[in-house]
Amino acid sequence: MSQRRWANCISPTSLRWPSAFDRTASVRLRSHRTYTTSPSERLPRPQSGQRYQLYLSLLQTLANQRDIKHGKQLHAQLIHLGLAFDNVLATKLVHLYSVSHCLSYAHALFDKIPKRNVFLWNVLIRGYAWDGPHEMALKLYNQMLDHGLQPDNFTFPFVLKACSALSDVETGRHVHEHVVRSRWESDVFVGAGLIDMYAKCGCVADAQEVFDKILHRDVVLWNSMIAAYSQNAYPLRALMLCRDMVLNGFKATEATLVTVISASGDASVLPKGREVHGLSWRLGFHRNDRVKTALVDMYAKSGWVWVARSLFEQLAERRLISWNTMIAGYAMHGHASEALSLFERMKKEAQVLPDQITFVGVLSACRHGGLIELGWDFFDSMLRDYSIEPSIQHYTCMIDLLGHSGRLGKAYDLIKEMPMRPDSGIWGSLLNACKIHRNVELGELALQKLIELEPDDAGNYVILSNIYSQAGNWEGVAKMRNVMKQKGLKKAVACSWIEIKNKVHTFLVGDTSHPQSDEIYAELDMLEGLAKDAGYIPDTMPVFHNVEDDEKAIMVRSHSERLAVAFGLVSTPPGTRLLVTKNLRVCEDCHTVIKFISKIVEREIILRDVNRYHTFRDGKCSCGDYW
Repeated sequence: MSQRRWANCISPTSLRWPSAFDRTASVRLRSHRTYTTSPSERLPRPQSGQRYQLYLSLLQTLANQRDIKHGKQLHAQLIHLGLAFDNVLATKLVHLYSVSHCLSYAHALFDKIPKRNVFLWNVLIRGYAWDGPHEMALKLYNQMLDHGLQPDNFTFPFVLKACSALSDVETGRHVHEHVVRSRWESDVFVGAGLIDMYAKCGCVADAQEVFDKILHRDVVLWNSMIAAYSQNAYPLRALMLCRDMVLNGFKATEATLVTVISASGDASVLPKGREVHGLSWRLGFHRNDRVKTALVDMYAKSGWVWVARSLFEQLAERRLISWNTMIAGYAMHGHASEALSLFERMKKEAQVLPDQITFVGVLSACRHGGLIELGWDFFDSMLRDYSIEPSIQHYTCMIDLLGHSGRLGKAYDLIKEMPMRPDSGIWGSLLNACKIHRNVELGELALQKLIELEPDDAGNYVILSNIYSQAGNWEGVAKMRNVMKQKGLKKAVACSWIEIKNKVHTFLVGDTSHPQSDEIYAELDMLEGLAKDAGYIPDTMPVFHNVEDDEKAIMVRSHSERLAVAFGLVSTPPGTRLLVTKNLRVCEDCHTVIKFISKIVEREIILRDVNRYHTFRDGKCSCGDYW
């Protein structure tokens, strides 16, 4: 559209201000060309100074409302008046286009402004840092330096955000060096940007170093460091830092609570999660849906899925993220029917369209429940009914579902049909399925692919070694051990932990280091005797060593999850529910004996392993022996 045609769209007298500036004006859009009101409603024609201020105010209001249509009309009027390249007005226009996701307009106008100050550069850099392409934000930053302008404490956080989005830690380090030279390192906003950048790039120690150097902190800085720990699998550190923040006199915000509640769920430390829940109530967040949704996730991850459902039902507004969280919560516990029922309710009652995350939860529920036909139906319906292209996560669920059910050939065929390159999760799922069903040939193929993707992951070699062991191929076992030795790889140490009275107790296989070790092993001896009387027969298959069966039985009975369960039993009153977490997959024999134990002691025992949750109650497990 020509400048003249744009200019004809509005005139100074026909331009009406939004209600924020004149609540008595009844503004109606009669056509796409002009705002019109009755003569009695019109504002007086402003003098030039007044008009300039009104243009500034209107541009800010249009930016707040993301009203790009009328922003373009006002831009045309400014061109007509010869004010389009006035530094202040043009900066407001660039801001309007940026926040309205019209960066091409913003950049085109930016290039035509003759005198660009730091604030104008910041506006455009921020737009690209938020909306991308993030490389353009870094390019503009370098151009800004070439023009001889010095970044300020607004520039650096935007540039660091772009580095975070790109996981470009090297550029981030160069920006950090510039921050130090510019003496902005102690600024809380710049510090928060640096912490976030290092956290997103997995450099937690660097983030901590930045945090420690800033002596005068605000709540945003504390939240950034807490989030850095939580995002990088240090949930207990996140919880400890939150405690320090409160002790230093800072009040937890919504962001604080959401982060530490999530950290509590990731660490499976229910008592701490309940403490944070209580804190949220005391701070007046009991009606906050974001905090409640985080609590739904935390209680589900801590084994209290019924509490999670109760909080879910209390939500004032159930957004898609809330439905996804509850569906995933049911799925991870193996409650497939509840997850799928909630999915159907979401579609009918809430009229919310599912997204990719929804289907990850739905397919996970099918996977944990062994629902092959339903899984296929949901997988096919993604693209057919919702125009959602299946992602690598959805394919991983399907490979796992097919593999666990013994359909290894079909799982391999699906991998070959994938439109994207299979990642380590895909081949890892197939390798695990080969271990379950003792398929040596396909297991060797899966390991070959995994070596190409992650040659230094010792766990993959261990799984194939276990497959060889199951087949009695001790030569293959020795071969895998030699390969690991040559590569300097060591098997991950299995460990389990349980929290009792706000203290986490960790156990390794055969552990005798605990102060109550004698009591723990005495409890295990007693429970094993009662279990054998009830029909328990030790399964030594999980011991992949070429030793006698009685020696294998001794190895199995001192597995870390057994020790953690026994400690929980001797350390808590009768009837107390136990939550044990293990860093690897629970072994078959431990799974069997804990079912017997749950019936003998009449307790509910929840075991969270690397794959899923197992809720043992009255001699049965929620997984239905399918995991």
